[in-house]
Order: sequence, then C-alpha cells, then structure tokens
Amino acid sequence: MDLRSKISTSLKQAMKDKDAKRLSTLRLINAAIKDKDIDARADGRDDGVGDAEVLSILGKMVKQRNESARAYEEGGRLDLAEQEQAEVKVIEDFLPQQLSKEEAAKAVEKAIADVGAGSIRDMGPVMAELKAKYTGRMDFGSVGPIVKERLCGK
Repeated sequence: MDLRSKISTSLKQAMKDKDAKRLSTLRLINAAIKDKDIDARADGRDDGVGDAEVLSILGKMVKQRNESARAYEEGGRLDLAEQEQAEVKVIEDFLPQQLSKEEAAKAVEKAIADVGAGSIRDMGPVMAELKAKYTGRMDFGSVGPIVKERLCGK
C-alpha cells in the first residue's frame, strides 16, 4: 500500500471514529500533498508527486510543528505546544523509522564512498545521494554538518 492510500485509509478511519484532532491533522496532510500535486502538474508531471516527495512533505510538516511547539513553550502557551506535538505524532505515523546517530554516520560514510567525494566541493553530490536513499528517515539539517566535517577532515 502506497503512502497516499495509507493516509486516505487513516482519514476514513478517523471519520468513522469521530477523532476530530486526528482527522484535522490528516486533512492538513492531504492539503499539503494536493498543493504539491498542483505544482507538479503545472511543471508537466501529470501523475503528481511520488512517495519520496510525500515523505519530504511529511518531514517538513514535522519540522514546522516542532519549531512551533518550541516557540509556544517559550511563550508560555503550553496548550498550543501540546496541540502541535499531538499533530507531530499523527504525522510520524506515516514516516519510516528514523536512523539512529550511528546508522546516520554509517550512511554518510557510505555515501561519501559511493560518490567518491574527496573535498568539501563534493558535499552537494553526497547530500543528493543521502536524500535519494534516506528521505524521511534522517534529518538532513543535522546530517549536513557531519558530512561537512567528514569532507573537511579528509
């Protein structure tokens, strides 16, 4: 079952269960995917976005909500922070298991070897290799400095 089908099935189940919070988050996910579908069609891709792009959308949604929750906590709005965290949990149901720090480090080493990277100038291709293989499974914001460190240290 592809990711869109899982989201659609969960949406229907949330409707049946009358789970308003989950339903609201699933509708936000669907809206974000449909926005990207429209952009893709405008670019000439009639089939819309694929699973890799859906994973990317979900990853961005999680990141946005984590940042919002942090801002709400700093502002003393714990009720809103809890709501954001609840949305993160729903979104994460559709994301694959995140790589541990050790697994991410191994993936970086393998990508560097696969690309044949020798200097910091090769950071772009290394990151592209990682994104192609690990979209949705690692936080590229935290992996970037690791790649940079490895390439500068060579």
